[in-house]
Amino acid sequence: MDEPYYVGFRIGDQELGLDPHGHSHGMTPYWEVDDIKSSVQALLDAGAEAVQEVKDVGGGTLIASVKDQNGNIIGLRQSS
Repeated sequence: MDEPYYVGFRIGDQELGLDPHGHSHGMTPYWEVDDIKSSVQALLDAGAEAVQEVKDVGGGTLIASVKDQNGNIIGLRQSS
């Protein structure tokens, strides 16, 4: 995908999200959450560290990522 920002494709009730710069963050797929801010905070409270703060990637879709205690990157996404 040659885009400067997140791109999402909806197939039925599922959305495939692509971050063209995700590889530089060791990115894995985004997990859909209802409340991204509280989800990020819960992961931080459990010992994760912030990799990417919550940001709007267009159309009100929010993404963020954290690294868990084992070094795994967890991507989170909240639909608008």
